[in-house]
Amino acid sequence: MVTEATPTDHGAPARLIVLSGPSGVGKGSVLARVRELLPELWVSVSWATRPARPGEVDGVAYHFVDDETFRREIERGGFLEYAEYAGHWKGTPIEPLRRQLASGKPALLEIDIQGARLVRAAMPDARLVFLAAPDPAELVRRLAGRGTEDPSQIEHRMRIAAEEMAAMGEFDLVIVNDTLEHAARRLVEFIENGAVSHGR
Repeated sequence: MVTEATPTDHGAPARLIVLSGPSGVGKGSVLARVRELLPELWVSVSWATRPARPGEVDGVAYHFVDDETFRREIERGGFLEYAEYAGHWKGTPIEPLRRQLASGKPALLEIDIQGARLVRAAMPDARLVFLAAPDPAELVRRLAGRGTEDPSQIEHRMRIAAEEMAAMGEFDLVIVNDTLEHAARRLVEFIENGAVSHGR
């Protein structure tokens, strides 16, 4: 069973919050609820080379691009971080983020563990939040319940998820996604007591 950790004290609150966690843990659902609770919160939209899943809207969930377009953006230095995951590429465009942080207001990134590490290296003041499933069996159920991947892909993602769970100690805060509402409100509390208050 996973238990929640308390935030690490880094001094003054940061304006950049990174939400990460294993595939299938529910990051997208939690983030959607957070955006309902904090409609003024700015959230970065990553680029992705994978196909859109049912219900995902281009420019909202991700900017869906082909491999060639993604490679060109790498060459021009357009990403804060980028990484390959399960055969596809994802990256955080740097210019929109720079503009948001320059405005003095907070920004939130929802990215994978590799990306979170790269952001921490590039921006040490960023606060990293890890979203964890209540237990491994729940994570398997969520991955299988998507119905978008075959058993071999699910098995591959579970191996990656096990490695990602081992990285939990690198994060400033761990939130257990036992219920959507609890996890979303815990993240809102962290944002409001840290980054958002700093931006006001």
